[in-house]
Amino acid sequence: MSPAAPGASMERLRKLIEREDRICLGLCSGTSADGADVALVRIVGSGPGARLTLLSHATYPFPDGLRRSLRQLSGVKELCELNFSLGELFADAARRLVALAEIDLADVDLIGSHGQTVYHLPPFLAGVPSTLQIGEGAVIAERTGVVTVSDFRVRDVAAGGHGAPLVPYLDDLLFRVPGRVRALQNIGGIANVTVVGGPLEEPLAFDTGPGNMLLDQLAPLVSGGRLRIDLDGELSRSGAVIPELLAELCAHPYLSLPPPKSAGRELFGEAFCHTLWERYRSRPLDLIATAAAYTAESIRDAYRRFVEPRARVDEVYLSGGGARNPTIVAQLSRLFAPVPVRALSDLGMPAEAKEAVAFALLASECVSGVPANVPSATGARRRVVLGKINL
Repeated sequence: MSPAAPGASMERLRKLIEREDRICLGLCSGTSADGADVALVRIVGSGPGARLTLLSHATYPFPDGLRRSLRQLSGVKELCELNFSLGELFADAARRLVALAEIDLADVDLIGSHGQTVYHLPPFLAGVPSTLQIGEGAVIAERTGVVTVSDFRVRDVAAGGHGAPLVPYLDDLLFRVPGRVRALQNIGGIANVTVVGGPLEEPLAFDTGPGNMLLDQLAPLVSGGRLRIDLDGELSRSGAVIPELLAELCAHPYLSLPPPKSAGRELFGEAFCHTLWERYRSRPLDLIATAAAYTAESIRDAYRRFVEPRARVDEVYLSGGGARNPTIVAQLSRLFAPVPVRALSDLGMPAEAKEAVAFALLASECVSGVPANVPSATGARRRVVLGKINL
């Protein structure tokens, strides 16, 4: 692409701000660091009256080597290189989805990229509250020619929040209905919930604890490298829960910490898994069965502690990779009965698309100047505009 004429970039942004009807593309990769989720969305308007139409979505897995590098960062040089390499992969994922949707990349107005979280220090952990996502937005903008918004979390952290969760802004817009209290339960690497409706004027949202993180780390160990994840619950349903270990895990101090709160690999990552594996490697299937039970029990425990004192949930909707694990879904259905546990797709939103849709929306709100964090979820002192713009 040839360099833009002086002032052309600002004129381009001005026209984008004035446009009410935008084609936006959202990009994200969750705590599991297994691939790029991409969604193409038409967004009309901004704020509470915004209207969204999902046009297309897909997931593009990361190469095995990149996935390992993201989980085992060894130094600043590797971090620096990965930031740009991941930006290239996100740009490629954007181009691939646009081709799949059979539209011209020039017709995309805006890209919103969450990137990949590589370190997250919420306020309750020792150190300076901070968060770091990589997947350089400037690379995405340069490779696609599309205005790109990235680094959504950092402004919320600067405003005293956790920088997470950010998807409640979308959940409240799309899923709040009169007379019903809905829990939108995502089970990614980390599990998080958004509760909307009923007596809650603002969404109640927080990370409940581990989602698929332990299962993803244990699956290759338990299967001798045959499985990268607990595919279809094959491994977790083959073992028996170890009661004393489950009780120990459920006593983890994070679970009793009141919201706002957020979690990541720093709490439930490789070191946590390694300790468990060293203790129970002689009972691999029982260990992974216990890990699945831990995910379900910690989610249910979070509702008892922090949701039910404020609102009676009428229905639970599942998204994320854990929503495709029959072991976890069956356990949640039992634990929540008689409250129904359903797939998010029952509300018309494909489970694997929601978070990417959220970052398309957050990008659109950024260029509109609309604050899109939810302080009741993140703990920020005030509402702020999220994201950095690459023209």
